[in-house]
Amino acid sequence: MFESLSNKLNGIFDRLTRRGALSEDDVNAALREVRVALLEADVALPVVKDFVAKIKERAIGQEVIRSVTPGQQVIKIVHDNLVELLGTSAVPLNLATNPPAIIMMLGLQGSGKTTTSAKLAKRLAETEKKKVLLASLDVRRPAAQEQLAVLAEQIGVASLPIVAGQDPAAITRRALQSAKLEGFDVLILDTAGRLSIDEELMAEAASVRDIAKPHESLLVLDAMTGQDAVTTAQHFNEKIGVTGLVLTRIDGDARGGAALSMRAVTGQPIKFLGTGEKTEALEVYHPDRLANRILGMGDVVSFVEKAAATIDQDEVQAMAEKFIAGKDFDFNDLAKQLQQMRKMGGMSGLMSMLPGVTKIKNQLQNANIDDKAIKRQEAIIQSMTPAERKDVDLLQASRKRRIAAGAGVDVAAVNRLIKQFLDMRKMMRQVRKLGKSGFMRSMMPKVTGTDMAGMTKTKSN
Repeated sequence: MFESLSNKLNGIFDRLTRRGALSEDDVNAALREVRVALLEADVALPVVKDFVAKIKERAIGQEVIRSVTPGQQVIKIVHDNLVELLGTSAVPLNLATNPPAIIMMLGLQGSGKTTTSAKLAKRLAETEKKKVLLASLDVRRPAAQEQLAVLAEQIGVASLPIVAGQDPAAITRRALQSAKLEGFDVLILDTAGRLSIDEELMAEAASVRDIAKPHESLLVLDAMTGQDAVTTAQHFNEKIGVTGLVLTRIDGDARGGAALSMRAVTGQPIKFLGTGEKTEALEVYHPDRLANRILGMGDVVSFVEKAAATIDQDEVQAMAEKFIAGKDFDFNDLAKQLQQMRKMGGMSGLMSMLPGVTKIKNQLQNANIDDKAIKRQEAIIQSMTPAERKDVDLLQASRKRRIAAGAGVDVAAVNRLIKQFLDMRKMMRQVRKLGKSGFMRSMMPKVTGTDMAGMTKTKSN
């Protein structure tokens, strides 16, 4: 989402750090470029003015001009102010109340509000072990209530039974009663969406608010809509009252200015980021980590957290025992590693968290590293017979042609995967000498590194 802004800022900072000493004119010139980069990224003008003014006040001073590393000092000042602009620290949901804690979901139609309600329910149920009840108050959009019920069933949480003919106020009262009587920890109320700021529907949402008295009122906003999202947030905050924001589609090709403007303009914290379509694609918003990503410093903490959440320790243990027992790495094991990488967000998701990747962006593009490469490799493995997956020596010319045709690639792609596989198997045999504990420590990072190297040779056909 912030790729364009990140590239421009990194270019500015690279030029600064290449200079031994900085004059006041150098800093002013760099800040003018920062200002233009932020405006082009669709950041609100008042926010840009305030942001640049704060940086200038701190950057044009003797402690920077006379610093041993003035360029690095300026970057640190920009980073600190960016974190301040984005919100300083993560703001958790307010669930510290006698159950049920009530969360009211607000937003325009098409912002992803209903899907976000399900994502939040899944997150609360799985990570915080809460008993969650979902209730749809949307009686206007066709099948909206049925959609939430289906999503609830998919993620394994309860949904309020649908009663035809009830209005939102009646549904709210019934949901409150059910949540209290049945011992739910959290009640999530999914209100009706709007195509635009509709006074009638705003009044309806205000009525629900007055009945439910929610502990959290979360406004779901589509980051792709830019400054329109900021305007929407201002209206909802004035009319209904908002305690937090959820930005969806941040994985899309947006300029990112809405996210940078949102907190400064509304005064309300961003609490979650929607990072994809899947029900697990909801991240807690950490301003400092987002600032690191924008400035090309990576987000190693999120990388480690995502790895810990997605890596199946039992599977790693089983694989370790297999290799220690003398059994070789096979294509089934490689398929599991590729699947693991997809769970962690694919190549683009992983690389966005790694420090310095923006500086080698062009090289990565020329090497054709993309998430499709993982899917192509999985397709090649799926086109193999069970025997071929276990024994690479079976893969002679005629079999390679059949596999390539089945996967929709050419034979050269099959050969590249086989070479990558053989390199990994060789590495695994070396790791085996470390014993079980050493194997467990080194397997995942080494495999991930080898996969990434292998991807650079895999091209679309």
